[in-house]
Amino acid sequence: MSGLRARAAARATDLGYAAGWQAVQWLPEPVARGAFDAVARFAAGREGRGTRQLRANLRVATGGKLAEDELDALTARALRSYARYWQEAFRLPRLGTARVLRDTVVPGIDHLARARAQGRPVILALPHSGNWDAAGVWFLDWLGEPFMTVAERLRPESLYERFLAYRETLGMRVVPLTGGERPSSAVLREWLEAGRSVCLLVDRDLGSGGVPVEFFGRPATMPGGPALLAAQTGASLHPVTCRFSERGWVLQVGEEVPLDGGTRLRDRVATAMQGVADAFTADIARQPEDWHVLGRVWADVPPDPPAGERH
Repeated sequence: MSGLRARAAARATDLGYAAGWQAVQWLPEPVARGAFDAVARFAAGREGRGTRQLRANLRVATGGKLAEDELDALTARALRSYARYWQEAFRLPRLGTARVLRDTVVPGIDHLARARAQGRPVILALPHSGNWDAAGVWFLDWLGEPFMTVAERLRPESLYERFLAYRETLGMRVVPLTGGERPSSAVLREWLEAGRSVCLLVDRDLGSGGVPVEFFGRPATMPGGPALLAAQTGASLHPVTCRFSERGWVLQVGEEVPLDGGTRLRDRVATAMQGVADAFTADIARQPEDWHVLGRVWADVPPDPPAGERH
Protein backbone atom coordinates (compact mmCIF):
# COMPACT_ATOMS: atom_id res chain seq x y z
CA MET A 1 0.00 0.00 0.00
CA SER A 2 2.85 2.36 0.84
CA GLY A 3 4.26 1.76 -2.65
CA LEU A 4 0.94 2.70 -4.20
CA ARG A 5 0.79 5.85 -2.10
CA ALA A 6 4.33 6.79 -3.11
CA ARG A 7 3.56 6.32 -6.80
CA ALA A 8 0.33 8.30 -6.46
CA ALA A 9 2.17 11.12 -4.69
CA ALA A 10 4.86 11.16 -7.38
CA ARG A 11 2.22 11.26 -10.10
CA ALA A 12 0.39 14.09 -8.34
CA THR A 13 3.66 16.03 -8.02
CA ASP A 14 4.39 15.64 -11.71
CA LEU A 15 0.88 16.63 -12.80
CA GLY A 16 0.81 19.59 -10.43
CA TYR A 17 4.19 20.75 -11.68
CA ALA A 18 3.10 20.43 -15.32
CA ALA A 19 -0.12 22.35 -14.69
CA GLY A 20 1.72 25.11 -12.84
CA TRP A 21 4.33 25.31 -15.59
CA GLN A 22 1.67 25.84 -18.25
CA ALA A 23 -0.24 28.36 -16.15
CA VAL A 24 2.83 30.49 -15.41
CA GLN A 25 3.72 30.70 -19.10
CA TRP A 26 0.43 32.43 -19.87
CA LEU A 27 0.33 34.83 -16.93
CA PRO A 28 1.25 38.45 -17.68
CA GLU A 29 4.88 38.95 -16.66
CA PRO A 30 4.18 41.41 -13.79
CA VAL A 31 1.59 39.01 -12.35
CA ALA A 32 3.96 36.03 -12.61
CA ARG A 33 6.80 37.93 -10.99
CA GLY A 34 4.54 39.13 -8.19
CA ALA A 35 3.34 35.60 -7.51
CA PHE A 36 6.88 34.22 -7.33
CA ASP A 37 7.97 37.12 -5.12
CA ALA A 38 5.17 36.19 -2.74
CA VAL A 39 6.41 32.61 -2.59
CA ALA A 40 9.93 33.90 -1.85
CA ARG A 41 8.64 36.08 1.01
CA PHE A 42 6.79 33.09 2.42
CA ALA A 43 9.93 30.95 2.23
CA ALA A 44 11.95 33.64 4.00
CA GLY A 45 9.43 33.84 6.82
CA ARG A 46 9.07 30.07 7.14
CA GLU A 47 12.84 29.60 7.62
CA GLY A 48 13.00 26.06 6.29
CA ARG A 49 16.24 24.12 6.17
CA GLY A 50 17.09 25.28 2.63
CA THR A 51 16.59 28.94 3.57
CA ARG A 52 18.76 28.56 6.66
CA GLN A 53 21.49 26.83 4.63
CA LEU A 54 21.33 29.63 2.07
CA ARG A 55 21.77 32.14 4.91
CA ALA A 56 24.81 30.27 6.19
CA ASN A 57 26.30 30.07 2.70
CA LEU A 58 25.79 33.79 2.15
CA ARG A 59 27.54 34.55 5.43
CA VAL A 60 30.63 32.82 4.04
CA ALA A 61 30.25 34.49 0.63
CA THR A 62 30.21 37.93 2.29
CA GLY A 63 33.18 37.21 4.54
CA GLY A 64 31.15 37.19 7.75
CA LYS A 65 31.05 40.99 7.63
CA LEU A 66 27.27 41.51 7.72
CA ALA A 67 25.24 42.18 10.83
CA GLU A 68 22.46 39.67 11.48
CA ASP A 69 19.72 41.97 10.16
CA GLU A 70 21.79 42.69 7.03
CA LEU A 71 22.27 38.97 6.48
CA ASP A 72 18.51 38.43 6.89
CA ALA A 73 17.85 41.10 4.24
CA LEU A 74 20.43 39.58 1.88
CA THR A 75 18.89 36.12 2.31
CA ALA A 76 15.44 37.51 1.53
CA ARG A 77 16.80 39.16 -1.64
CA ALA A 78 18.50 35.90 -2.59
CA LEU A 79 15.23 34.00 -2.25
CA ARG A 80 13.50 36.56 -4.46
CA SER A 81 16.33 36.18 -6.97
CA TYR A 82 15.90 32.40 -6.88
CA ALA A 83 12.16 32.84 -7.39
CA ARG A 84 12.93 35.07 -10.38
CA TYR A 85 15.05 32.27 -11.83
CA TRP A 86 12.14 29.80 -11.62
CA GLN A 87 9.61 32.31 -12.94
CA GLU A 88 11.83 33.02 -15.93
CA ALA A 89 12.69 29.35 -16.45
CA PHE A 90 9.00 28.46 -16.67
CA ARG A 91 8.36 31.36 -19.05
CA LEU A 92 11.53 31.10 -21.15
CA PRO A 93 9.83 29.65 -24.25
CA ARG A 94 7.42 32.56 -24.19
CA LEU A 95 10.14 35.15 -23.50
CA GLY A 96 11.89 33.96 -26.65
CA THR A 97 15.44 34.15 -27.94
CA ALA A 98 15.08 37.72 -29.21
CA ARG A 99 14.28 39.00 -25.71
CA VAL A 100 17.21 37.13 -24.18
CA LEU A 101 19.62 38.45 -26.81
CA ARG A 102 18.35 42.01 -26.45
CA ASP A 103 18.66 42.11 -22.67
CA THR A 104 21.87 40.13 -22.11
CA VAL A 105 25.28 41.74 -21.58
CA VAL A 106 28.37 39.53 -21.89
CA PRO A 107 31.59 41.06 -20.52
CA GLY A 108 34.56 38.94 -21.54
CA ILE A 109 33.00 37.45 -24.68
CA ASP A 110 36.34 38.02 -26.45
CA HIS A 111 37.79 35.13 -24.42
CA LEU A 112 35.32 32.71 -25.99
CA ALA A 113 35.68 34.25 -29.44
CA ARG A 114 39.44 33.76 -29.30
CA ALA A 115 39.10 30.05 -28.56
CA ARG A 116 36.51 29.53 -31.27
CA ALA A 117 38.69 31.40 -33.79
CA GLN A 118 41.38 28.81 -33.03
CA GLY A 119 38.91 26.07 -33.94
CA ARG A 120 38.63 24.83 -30.35
CA PRO A 121 35.47 23.83 -28.51
CA VAL A 122 34.79 25.58 -25.22
CA ILE A 123 33.79 24.29 -21.79
CA LEU A 124 31.81 26.77 -19.72
CA ALA A 125 31.94 26.12 -15.97
CA LEU A 126 29.10 27.90 -14.16
CA PRO A 127 27.87 28.32 -10.59
CA HIS A 128 24.17 28.21 -9.68
CA SER A 129 23.83 31.96 -10.11
CA GLY A 130 21.40 34.20 -11.96
CA ASN A 131 19.54 32.37 -14.72
CA TRP A 132 21.73 29.68 -16.27
CA ASP A 133 18.91 28.59 -18.61
CA ALA A 134 18.76 32.09 -20.11
CA ALA A 135 22.53 31.95 -20.38
CA GLY A 136 22.12 28.71 -22.31
CA VAL A 137 19.71 30.34 -24.75
CA TRP A 138 22.20 33.15 -25.37
CA PHE A 139 25.10 30.70 -25.78
CA LEU A 140 23.16 28.54 -28.24
CA ASP A 141 22.57 31.55 -30.45
CA TRP A 142 26.19 32.68 -30.21
CA LEU A 143 27.51 29.21 -31.03
CA GLY A 144 25.04 28.62 -33.82
CA GLU A 145 24.82 24.96 -32.81
CA PRO A 146 23.79 22.85 -29.79
CA PHE A 147 25.94 22.43 -26.72
CA MET A 148 25.83 19.57 -24.24
CA THR A 149 25.13 19.72 -20.52
CA VAL A 150 24.53 17.32 -17.64
CA ALA A 151 21.36 17.16 -15.53
CA GLU A 152 20.91 15.69 -12.08
CA ARG A 153 18.11 13.14 -11.99
CA LEU A 154 14.97 14.39 -10.25
CA ARG A 155 12.22 12.47 -8.52
CA PRO A 156 9.75 11.48 -9.75
CA GLU A 157 11.40 10.27 -12.94
CA SER A 158 8.61 11.82 -15.00
CA LEU A 159 9.61 15.23 -13.63
CA TYR A 160 13.19 14.66 -14.78
CA GLU A 161 11.85 13.69 -18.22
CA ARG A 162 9.89 16.95 -18.39
CA PHE A 163 12.99 18.99 -17.60
CA LEU A 164 14.98 16.99 -20.14
CA ALA A 165 12.41 17.58 -22.87
CA TYR A 166 12.11 21.26 -21.96
CA ARG A 167 15.84 21.94 -22.18
CA GLU A 168 16.14 20.01 -25.41
CA THR A 169 13.35 22.12 -26.97
CA LEU A 170 15.60 25.12 -26.23
CA GLY A 171 18.36 23.45 -28.26
CA MET A 172 20.50 21.92 -25.52
CA ARG A 173 21.65 18.31 -25.51
CA VAL A 174 21.33 16.78 -22.05
CA VAL A 175 22.87 13.66 -20.52
CA PRO A 176 21.95 12.41 -17.04
CA LEU A 177 24.52 12.67 -14.26
CA THR A 178 23.74 9.10 -13.24
CA GLY A 179 21.73 6.21 -14.64
CA GLY A 180 22.43 6.78 -18.33
CA GLU A 181 23.26 4.08 -20.85
CA ARG A 182 26.89 5.25 -20.79
CA PRO A 183 28.88 7.35 -18.27
CA SER A 184 28.24 11.04 -18.80
CA SER A 185 31.99 11.71 -18.86
CA ALA A 186 32.43 9.44 -21.91
CA VAL A 187 29.55 11.08 -23.76
CA LEU A 188 30.88 14.58 -23.01
CA ARG A 189 34.39 13.64 -24.13
CA GLU A 190 33.16 12.34 -27.49
CA TRP A 191 31.06 15.47 -27.96
CA LEU A 192 34.09 17.71 -27.34
CA GLU A 193 36.34 15.62 -29.55
CA ALA A 194 33.84 16.25 -32.35
CA GLY A 195 34.50 19.99 -31.90
CA ARG A 196 31.31 20.86 -30.01
CA SER A 197 30.99 22.72 -26.73
CA VAL A 198 29.82 21.96 -23.19
CA CYS A 199 28.24 23.86 -20.25
CA LEU A 200 28.50 22.44 -16.72
CA LEU A 201 27.27 23.65 -13.30
CA VAL A 202 30.12 22.95 -10.90
CA ASP A 203 29.85 24.92 -7.65
CA ARG A 204 28.39 21.91 -5.81
CA ASP A 205 29.99 18.47 -5.80
CA LEU A 206 27.17 15.94 -6.15
CA GLY A 207 29.44 12.92 -6.54
CA SER A 208 32.16 11.26 -4.50
CA GLY A 209 35.21 12.16 -6.59
CA GLY A 210 35.42 15.89 -6.15
CA VAL A 211 38.59 17.96 -6.33
CA PRO A 212 39.61 19.86 -3.16
CA VAL A 213 39.54 23.65 -3.63
CA GLU A 214 39.50 26.79 -1.54
CA PHE A 215 36.17 28.52 -2.14
CA PHE A 216 35.59 31.85 -0.41
CA GLY A 217 38.59 30.98 1.74
CA ARG A 218 37.20 27.68 3.03
CA PRO A 219 37.92 24.09 1.98
CA ALA A 220 35.32 22.66 -0.39
CA THR A 221 35.18 20.21 -3.29
CA MET A 222 34.13 20.76 -6.89
CA PRO A 223 33.71 18.26 -9.71
CA GLY A 224 36.97 17.86 -11.59
CA GLY A 225 35.17 16.98 -14.82
CA PRO A 226 35.49 20.37 -16.60
CA ALA A 227 39.27 20.50 -16.15
CA LEU A 228 39.73 16.81 -16.92
CA LEU A 229 37.73 17.11 -20.13
CA ALA A 230 39.71 20.19 -21.16
CA ALA A 231 42.98 18.34 -20.54
CA GLN A 232 41.80 15.30 -22.51
CA THR A 233 40.35 17.14 -25.51
CA GLY A 234 42.19 20.46 -25.82
CA ALA A 235 38.97 22.40 -25.23
CA SER A 236 39.23 25.89 -23.76
CA LEU A 237 37.94 26.05 -20.15
CA HIS A 238 36.21 29.25 -18.99
CA PRO A 239 34.39 30.17 -15.77
CA VAL A 240 31.12 32.01 -16.49
CA THR A 241 29.03 33.58 -13.73
CA CYS A 242 25.47 34.69 -14.45
CA ARG A 243 23.71 37.46 -12.55
CA PHE A 244 20.55 39.49 -12.99
CA SER A 245 20.31 43.07 -14.16
CA GLU A 246 17.20 45.17 -13.70
CA ARG A 247 15.81 44.27 -17.12
CA GLY A 248 17.82 41.18 -18.05
CA TRP A 249 20.99 39.21 -17.51
CA VAL A 250 24.76 39.61 -17.24
CA LEU A 251 27.10 36.74 -18.20
CA GLN A 252 30.59 37.36 -16.83
CA VAL A 253 33.02 35.31 -18.95
CA GLY A 254 36.46 34.60 -17.51
CA GLU A 255 39.75 34.08 -19.28
CA GLU A 256 40.78 30.58 -20.28
CA VAL A 257 41.87 28.63 -17.21
CA PRO A 258 45.34 27.20 -17.88
CA LEU A 259 46.05 23.50 -17.40
CA ASP A 260 49.71 23.82 -16.50
CA GLY A 261 49.70 23.00 -12.80
CA GLY A 262 52.34 20.27 -12.92
CA THR A 263 53.35 17.15 -14.82
CA ARG A 264 50.69 14.86 -13.33
CA LEU A 265 47.18 15.06 -14.76
CA ARG A 266 45.71 15.04 -11.25
CA ASP A 267 47.71 18.14 -10.31
CA ARG A 268 46.77 19.98 -13.50
CA VAL A 269 43.09 19.26 -12.91
CA ALA A 270 43.29 20.40 -9.28
CA THR A 271 45.07 23.63 -10.18
CA ALA A 272 42.60 24.40 -12.96
CA MET A 273 39.58 23.82 -10.74
CA GLN A 274 41.11 26.14 -8.15
CA GLY A 275 41.26 28.74 -10.91
CA VAL A 276 37.56 28.18 -11.56
CA ALA A 277 36.78 28.49 -7.83
CA ASP A 278 38.77 31.73 -7.61
CA ALA A 279 36.82 33.22 -10.53
CA PHE A 280 33.52 32.20 -8.94
CA THR A 281 34.58 33.75 -5.63
CA ALA A 282 35.33 37.11 -7.25
CA ASP A 283 32.25 37.17 -9.48
CA ILE A 284 29.68 35.95 -6.93
CA ALA A 285 30.93 38.56 -4.45
CA ARG A 286 29.82 41.30 -6.86
CA GLN A 287 26.15 40.36 -6.42
CA PRO A 288 25.85 37.57 -3.85
CA GLU A 289 22.04 37.65 -3.75
CA ASP A 290 22.04 36.03 -7.20
CA TRP A 291 23.90 32.93 -5.97
CA HIS A 292 21.21 30.29 -5.43
CA VAL A 293 22.66 27.45 -3.37
CA LEU A 294 20.26 26.10 -0.75
CA GLY A 295 22.35 22.98 -0.18
CA ARG A 296 25.54 22.41 1.73
CA VAL A 297 28.74 23.64 0.06
CA TRP A 298 31.27 23.44 2.90
CA ALA A 299 31.46 20.45 5.25
CA ASP A 300 31.88 22.74 8.26
CA VAL A 301 29.02 25.13 7.38
CA PRO A 302 25.67 23.61 8.40
CA PRO A 303 22.34 25.44 8.14
CA ASP A 304 21.89 28.37 10.50
CA PRO A 305 19.55 27.72 13.42
CA PRO A 306 16.07 29.28 13.31
CA ALA A 307 15.93 32.95 14.31
CA GLY A 308 14.59 32.14 17.78
CA GLU A 309 17.57 29.91 18.57
CA ARG A 310 20.36 32.24 17.46
CA HIS A 311 22.59 33.81 20.07
